[in-house]
Amino acid sequence: MAEIVSYQCPNCQAPLSFDPATGRFACEYCSSSFTKEELDRMDEKREKTVTENGEEPGKRGEGDDDYCAQMEEYACPNCGATVACEGNTVATECVYCHTPVIHRGKLSGQMRPARIVPFKYDREAAQEAFLKFVSKHKFVPRDFFSKEQLERIQGVYYPFWVTDADTQAGLEAHATRIRVWRSGNYRYTETSHYKVIREGQIHFEDLTTSALSEADKKMVEGILPFPSAALEAFSMPYLSGFLTKKRDIEPATLEEEVEGRMRNYSRDMLRNTIQGYATVTPESAGLSVYRENWEYALMPIWILTYRGKKRNYTYAMNGHTGKIYGELPVSHGKLWALFGGICAAVTAVIGIIGGLL
Repeated sequence: MAEIVSYQCPNCQAPLSFDPATGRFACEYCSSSFTKEELDRMDEKREKTVTENGEEPGKRGEGDDDYCAQMEEYACPNCGATVACEGNTVATECVYCHTPVIHRGKLSGQMRPARIVPFKYDREAAQEAFLKFVSKHKFVPRDFFSKEQLERIQGVYYPFWVTDADTQAGLEAHATRIRVWRSGNYRYTETSHYKVIREGQIHFEDLTTSALSEADKKMVEGILPFPSAALEAFSMPYLSGFLTKKRDIEPATLEEEVEGRMRNYSRDMLRNTIQGYATVTPESAGLSVYRENWEYALMPIWILTYRGKKRNYTYAMNGHTGKIYGELPVSHGKLWALFGGICAAVTAVIGIIGGLL
């Protein structure tokens, strides 16, 4: 079994969870709270104890790194129950006693994230934002925003690659200037043609790309971006109380996609420097990357999935900015009720007009 970690309150030994509203780690049993620095010191002390007992901290769970979509079993450190979860799940909770647990081995070595954006919105704020979003849409089924459905909203840390790069970009474009004048009864138009070249060094910082193959691409793009200023050095306690997914996509797979985005950004940037022409038509654009750095990071997303009759619908909210992406189901019953009401009103009006005639 993989090594399991549960951060416990030093005062009462109950589980600790990260509270986005306060930025501290709270115990719901004795109301104690702790800073990240205090938990880091507790974690260092625990690592020292493990090492003194003859274990190698960096090598526990290394066999999990090759694991993708199979199921794994772990023992809850609180109640001892055996619980199964997907192989790419890093942090979750015991389904029996709800203790937050973290698979430390899956975040060791090369699988350890470099940075993390902590949750800023807590569960209550996420639920309020969801209800506000749904209230703007009249034809949503009632069970989509029922109390039972609302309780299913889940805070998840998704894996991303964050890329910095220095590039040399170039653009060639065809441009025209038009001069119009009159002489006597004649109107003349002169079109001058130009070849315009733009070149420059462009620095890209914190380009964010999903590192999880199972992630819904529309959903991920819908809640981006995550603010660069919110990125912090990775700290394990932030995962406590949230589901966490580990990456299964490496940079080599994403290089073409990311460089394509940089090429498009640089082309548009250089295009915007060409001013004073009647028309500008880009003909060719080039990009050379001479320095590139990739960092593995975890980003916070609140997720709610609704199982419809024919398909599933996903609602997501950026756990730091509050930006929302939503696919909403439509209640055909409400639509038919509206249609029936309109038909009845039209029939009544026709009847009144007929009576007057």
